[in-house]
Amino acid sequence: MTEISEQPFRPREKLIEKQKYFQNVHKYTHLKGPMDKITSVAIPLALAGTSLYLIGRGIYNLSHGIGKKE
Repeated sequence: MTEISEQPFRPREKLIEKQKYFQNVHKYTHLKGPMDKITSVAIPLALAGTSLYLIGRGIYNLSHGIGKKE
């Protein structure tokens, strides 16, 4: 009986090379990739900024009576 093994998606040498790279980077784990700053920093800051703007506009409108239905 012969054992059939599936070929890996990437060669083992490439995986070991990537592991060594990520283990030697002295940053937080979620900021190690080249595009990780966009997803971990920029998007949450944009969401927070938009939320604060909308909350501020709502409080302003509420305090000045803007947008009331008669």
